[in-house]
Amino acid sequence: MKIGIVIPAHNEEQNLSACLQSIKHAIQHIGHGQVEILVVLDSCTDQSLMIVKSYQMNWLECNFACVGKARDLGIRQLIDQGVTWVACTDANTIVDPDWLLCQMRHQPTDAICGIVILDDLSHLSIQQQQKYLTHYQDMMDHQHIHGANLSFSAEAYIQAGGFEPIPCHEDVSLIEKFIKQCCKITWSNLVRVTTSSRLNGRAPEGLSYFLKHL
Repeated sequence: MKIGIVIPAHNEEQNLSACLQSIKHAIQHIGHGQVEILVVLDSCTDQSLMIVKSYQMNWLECNFACVGKARDLGIRQLIDQGVTWVACTDANTIVDPDWLLCQMRHQPTDAICGIVILDDLSHLSIQQQQKYLTHYQDMMDHQHIHGANLSFSAEAYIQAGGFEPIPCHEDVSLIEKFIKQCCKITWSNLVRVTTSSRLNGRAPEGLSYFLKHL
């Protein structure tokens, strides 16, 4: 298995370093070098590129301002380089040390939907916190879909036609296509990441939008 990790980033200089450091730790936990990392810098005007360079990681630059297009661009490049398993996360997200190891333990499967833990709930009202905690199921077979914690085989991705070129919900759309083609999907709470609970997110109807409208 050759793993490819794709991280889209749009002006994420405040979070990107912690994300990349956590990915380095996750790679160390699996003990083999068959991992390619690609940061897709989408319409960045901050210091994100300099941060990626400081970690000596590969990057692409684009001006899509569209996370679906950015993810797809990076994924297809890695697949062209021989990657057979793709792990997606976001630049404002910290992956657990066993993030990749747990994905390997779930094999064979076509796709894995992991869970996200919010880094801070204190800026939400008590009512919002209660609504979120009631809604979110930290359990196996949870049915949550997050681009920040989504992985799949290259074969399934190509057969499904990839991420749609849309600015949000590209993750949900991809899983719907996997379901239509009868892929085996693993809904795991063992594959974990921690993501920002900010309310001024990048995707127009992403997690930040959801939190604001609880």
